Amino acid sequence: MLVHLVLDDEIQQYVQDVSLREDEIARELREATAAQVFEHRMAVSPEQGQLLGFLVGLMSATTVVEVGVFTGYSTLAMARALAPGGRVIACDFNEEWAGIGRPFWEKAGVADRIQLELRPAVQTLDALLADGAAGTVDFAFIDADKEGYPLYFERCLELLRPGGLMAIDNVLLTGNVARPDISDPETDSMRALNSALRNDERVALSMLPVFDGVTLAYKRARD
Repeated sequence: MLVHLVLDDEIQQYVQDVSLREDEIARELREATAAQVFEHRMAVSPEQGQLLGFLVGLMSATTVVEVGVFTGYSTLAMARALAPGGRVIACDFNEEWAGIGRPFWEKAGVADRIQLELRPAVQTLDALLADGAAGTVDFAFIDADKEGYPLYFERCLELLRPGGLMAIDNVLLTGNVARPDISDPETDSMRALNSALRNDERVALSMLPVFDGVTLAYKRARD
């Protein structure tokens, strides 16, 4: 009995052919990223962007926090899926990379839904908490420096409303987390977070072995 299907190039292409709904603006942003940024593989895949938009729309989210913008492909996908009057609070520190996405946000008509915060993400998250935003965020997406994930998780969890959802990217780190002989700051940090989440009763949890590993954490209501 087949338990897990390994996606080779042929199956991956089939998935894209029958399910991907990437439009011209999103495709142009992805191509601009590949052309202008050496680290272009840091961007989410179009299928992952579609999943993020699907989740935001499914929740009728009005407030989204994104930790790690890069060139804004995921930002675009989530901003498009917001409920009327919604906003994405997009946290990054690299103005040059975020600047690649701005024209495409504007072209898609969602630039006014994106609040770009260019400073260390922890500072933005702490400022939101200090302003009384705890328990007001519908959806959070973490895709930034892996050593900072534990800090981002705790702050985003506090910001989420009960019933809010968090998506955490790259939790498998190309499989390194499962290889005991590999030890480096990024891998060790991700391993520690994965282990901690396993027993964290504040959230309902599902780790999806898709893309580079995505964990979905649903904030439980308090008793």
